[in-house]
Amino acid sequence: MVISRRGVMLGAAGTMLAAPALSQSGYPDKPIRLVVPYGGGGQTDIVSRVTAEAMSQRLGQPVVADNRPGGAGNMAAEAVARAAPDGYTVLVATMGTNSGLNALLYRSVGYDAARDFTGVGMFCTTSNLLVVHNSIPGRNFAEVVAWIRANPGKFNYASAGVGAITHIIMEDIGERLNLDMVHVPYRQTTNAMTDLMAGRVHARCLGLPEGDPLRTVNTVRPIAVTTPAPRPEWPGVGTVGEVITGFEASTYFGLAVPSRTPPEIVTRLNTALQGALRDPEVRAAYVRVGADPADPHTPDVFAERAKRDNERWAPLIRRLSLVAE
Repeated sequence: MVISRRGVMLGAAGTMLAAPALSQSGYPDKPIRLVVPYGGGGQTDIVSRVTAEAMSQRLGQPVVADNRPGGAGNMAAEAVARAAPDGYTVLVATMGTNSGLNALLYRSVGYDAARDFTGVGMFCTTSNLLVVHNSIPGRNFAEVVAWIRANPGKFNYASAGVGAITHIIMEDIGERLNLDMVHVPYRQTTNAMTDLMAGRVHARCLGLPEGDPLRTVNTVRPIAVTTPAPRPEWPGVGTVGEVITGFEASTYFGLAVPSRTPPEIVTRLNTALQGALRDPEVRAAYVRVGADPADPHTPDVFAERAKRDNERWAPLIRRLSLVAE
């Protein structure tokens, strides 16, 4: 596989261009469409709906989640990049769409994150949970790793597709530990979960918001989280860092608008978002679904997070020559 060598794009905070000549004093005066770059049921959808409700309360207009799956977020990002820059079409920005990772994975993404978007802010991060089917022996991550080493090429894992952050995390683990694992990409999260529970695939790395329903599934078990320390909501589950010293992997979620959106609209959206992040009830809502709410911040802080994630993951994508079609 050959990876694209185009320049890296840092998309959480594009440069604001000249604003359209129209009055924005009444914004918003109609519903806002929140474009979610993945289908229903996954962690992006779960945290986006918490955010939509919180923003609706503070903007005085409905914020309606619109799931637009496809191309690891590229279809949604391209649609928002081409939308009118009036604040009524907002993208749920992810590492793939707005840290430049998709630009490395895909030959064409249909947008330029640095040119086409202005970041509004980050609303939460999520850590990840590694789950294995009971057909794989091992009570913890170290024991599962030992089994994989003893059975090269026999361990397979599902992901939401080539280049999904959960795929990249597994590639990172495999490279660091020199593991021979088989990647099985899926287009639909629900299909991946069905096959995992049935044992047609052996494992999956998934966001904590997706992991909660698995507590009652007796065919699979959690073996590690990707946070530096164990998660209190998953008692008895260790960390990847117990085997790979210092390992940590989390995913951010934020809001972005077309780059020519007037600054006063960006400020209005940011103010509403930061108000939500200061609300204990909203913060508790994120925690209930397994997400970590962001601290209130300016768009510049969001841009810095996007840059850091690019610096973390882009070299791995290049080394492994990952490419998505």
